[in-house]
Amino acid sequence: MSQIAAVFQPGYKALIAFITAGYPNYKATAKIAVTLAECGCDIIELGIPFSDPLADGATIQKASYQALKQGITPEACLEIAADIRKKIATPLVFMTYYNPVLNYGLKAFCKRCVKAGINGLIVPDLPPEEGLELETITRKSTLDLIYLLAPTSTESRINIVASSSRGFIYLVSLAGVTGTRNTLSPELQSFVQRVRGKTMLPLCVGFGISNVEQALRAATLADGVIIGSRLIQLIEEDATLTTLKSFITSLRQALDAQKRTGGY
Repeated sequence: MSQIAAVFQPGYKALIAFITAGYPNYKATAKIAVTLAECGCDIIELGIPFSDPLADGATIQKASYQALKQGITPEACLEIAADIRKKIATPLVFMTYYNPVLNYGLKAFCKRCVKAGINGLIVPDLPPEEGLELETITRKSTLDLIYLLAPTSTESRINIVASSSRGFIYLVSLAGVTGTRNTLSPELQSFVQRVRGKTMLPLCVGFGISNVEQALRAATLADGVIIGSRLIQLIEEDATLTTLKSFITSLRQALDAQKRTGGY
């Protein structure tokens, strides 16, 4: 069992945090990651800044742009990950687009990921139908390649992802890009149920979750919740990370309370 898969215990709701590597600066990323782990995050996604982030909304695009302006490269992200790994044991996942990985070299990139302490990869623009080469390399490297599904995914795509994804399946809560939303899609429940009928893998919901109420709703349906854009906003608003700590702590407490009561 991988370190990522080990997070998902019966009845437990995983809290997964996304941050942009190198934002607001190189040194701050490790401090933020440690804070997230200490406040109850089970998995930390490190976004590798990219010039054409198709799946990212305005908040993460802005953070990526600022990181790129400071000279953050995939190699720098690997160094940041290695620094974080020295401080915490929390599973780390790179969220990256395929171009930087291809440019680095698939085998070379995966080898460096393992050396840096990365446990998995999420590549939003890599269709599972075209992912066999990277799947093969990641399996040999003991990295979990985590695929995404959206409410618009066909039954065929769901079947492919169910058989190819490792660690968990990332369920995009709505058709669109990342970013905070006022409400979650009313179709989320039926979407989760469709995927649940195809796989025993843990299902985690992301995109649009920005408060405790939304996280709890997603957690009643899935095995974990993923929050990103709201965290970037909190980091921008309060460099002391006090607000971030409070937010993550409240999420963890709410998810744990939901487990005890069995309700929402």
